[in-house]
Amino acid sequence: MYTAKQITHRGQKRIAVSFEKKAELIARFKKLSGAKWSNTLKIWHLPDTEEYRLKFKLPLEKIMSAEAEQQIEKFVKWLRSKRYSESTLKTYTEAIRVFLKFFFEKKLNEIVDEDIIIFNNKYILKNKLSASYQNQIVNAVKLFFQTVQNRKLNIEQIHRPKKPKTLPNVLSKEEIKAILEAHANIKHRAMLSLIYACGLRRSELLNLKPADIDSKRNILLIKQAKGKKDRIAPISEKIIALLRQYYNAYQPAYWLFEGQQKGKQYTAESLQSVLKQALQKANIKKPVSLHWLRHSYATHLLESGTDLRFIQELLGHNSSKTTEIYTHVSTKSLQNIKSPFDDL
Repeated sequence: MYTAKQITHRGQKRIAVSFEKKAELIARFKKLSGAKWSNTLKIWHLPDTEEYRLKFKLPLEKIMSAEAEQQIEKFVKWLRSKRYSESTLKTYTEAIRVFLKFFFEKKLNEIVDEDIIIFNNKYILKNKLSASYQNQIVNAVKLFFQTVQNRKLNIEQIHRPKKPKTLPNVLSKEEIKAILEAHANIKHRAMLSLIYACGLRRSELLNLKPADIDSKRNILLIKQAKGKKDRIAPISEKIIALLRQYYNAYQPAYWLFEGQQKGKQYTAESLQSVLKQALQKANIKKPVSLHWLRHSYATHLLESGTDLRFIQELLGHNSSKTTEIYTHVSTKSLQNIKSPFDDL
């Protein structure tokens, strides 16, 4: 009996094989092409080839053809020419790679409508992948074959799952205050405060430049946000004063918020860490994300009487339906409802 596994040894992919230390078994193994003994690993190993993978019943590596690689590169160029965001570009290319690797034995022109259903059942559903991931794959496949292959697959054959209707997470004003005041570091306070004060997405904050703050008009200009749209948000004297204090202390060179190196944009990971530290200092145990601050901004505006249409503009939502979800978490109207339990 033997056991085999794939390893990387001295920078090379190999197949390690373990078996009983019997002279006849060692002699037989030595006859295999490329067989070697490792003194450091104390194991026999072979080149990681398709032939040996089949022999030792290891999974074959799904390698895409040169044609598929070329077509993906063509797809990337098309996406860039249409000015898709780098985030969308990465999502779509990774999705199409997963799909094409699944059908690595097929030529692109051999992939048909039925393969979409096979992929859905044998990969997405079998691996219990999320509905949002399934939709990403479907969108990527549809666009890839439509633009690069110049043919249309019947994507409708895949049943698109409905998105679960989850409510946005909202913090109380007391919790927000505790988070924003947790840091002594003025930069950290300014970043978290600005996200809440203007309902910003993480990327919108990181892409700000000093010139985007119009202190005379009390306006924040948010350029090329989601959907390649510009928008403006009102900014109060209180937050402007905080930003002035920060600016005088740090003198950013290019981005409003920069890392330790001048001119280098503050990273998303570092910003997430700033929030995590604030939660610890404020002793808030909830799994708060940066987007919770944006949700809280919208909900608190609604509860203070701001018209939903204005909130839609301030958040940069295309559809009013997206903004209407905040009506389900606002407690202003709910607080006026008297429970029949109270009359018992």
